[in-house]
Amino acid sequence: MSQAEPGSAAAPVVNSAVSAAVSLVRPAHEEVLIAGGTFMMGDPFDEGYPADGETPVHQVQVSPFSIDVTAVSNEQFAAFVDETGYRTESEVYGTSAVFHMAVQSSPADVLGTAAGTPWWLNVRGADWAHPMGPLSSWQDIPDHPVTQVSHTDALAYCAWAGRALPTEAQWEFAARGGLEQSRYPWGNDLHGVQANGELEHRCNIWQGTFPTENTVEDGFLTTAPARFFSPNGYGLFQTSGNVWEWCADWFLPKYYKSCLALGTVADPVGPTIGRGRVMRGGSYLCHDSYCNRYRLAARSSNSPESASGNCGFRTVSAP
Repeated sequence: MSQAEPGSAAAPVVNSAVSAAVSLVRPAHEEVLIAGGTFMMGDPFDEGYPADGETPVHQVQVSPFSIDVTAVSNEQFAAFVDETGYRTESEVYGTSAVFHMAVQSSPADVLGTAAGTPWWLNVRGADWAHPMGPLSSWQDIPDHPVTQVSHTDALAYCAWAGRALPTEAQWEFAARGGLEQSRYPWGNDLHGVQANGELEHRCNIWQGTFPTENTVEDGFLTTAPARFFSPNGYGLFQTSGNVWEWCADWFLPKYYKSCLALGTVADPVGPTIGRGRVMRGGSYLCHDSYCNRYRLAARSSNSPESASGNCGFRTVSAP
């Protein structure tokens, strides 16, 4: 994908277990009630890639809803798999996309690179339980966001847990934490300054020269724990950086223009067609020289069956 930071794995034709059984005891999700309201959705700074359709800024009304404080963790997803026997699409297909500096596998399991994004390697045995390849394990990072999950996998988890994926409007409204038209969940400046005068990192993104050198100044080469850095004004953690988060909507760059023409849009669910599903929030691979999509207004997409080592999801209470 040109300019797109997520990468994608080759797609399996069929998921072996799209419909997971509903959990008899619904798992606990720490969530916060968002009171709802009206906000200006989109990029007021005109900093986005034109092809992403972050403009025009338009007014959106959102009804009250509850949303996870963090992205769904490896431990939570493991409970789903344990109860249902669900196999993710990466497991069915047998490979998935891993960033080249993070691969944990034998050389024989690296099957090639993604077209146009050679830093993404197609690794045999990479899946949610082995996010960096067959020599890695989710059990080493149980409190990190689950990755290597497709949009289809996220929906299967939601069906089991009695949850739903947020709409793109819900996601952005909650991610802003009450800050109107700010660049990030904490304000407009990427970094803060600590009491000792040193730079304060507020999110997990790339430092250094992408894609060859990461100085790891924020402490993380890949994912950070789902509950890390300071939460936003609504108590949500890491709505900028760490992992991309699937949303319910189809992605269509011209959609915001349609919304503006309607005036205030109430609880939009996105277009009826698109070239992929919306992803929000950016990830640990975002860098302003390559993928400046860790801003609150930033949008991206991927095909629903794709998975990678930097994409997960958070959920909302089911309608």
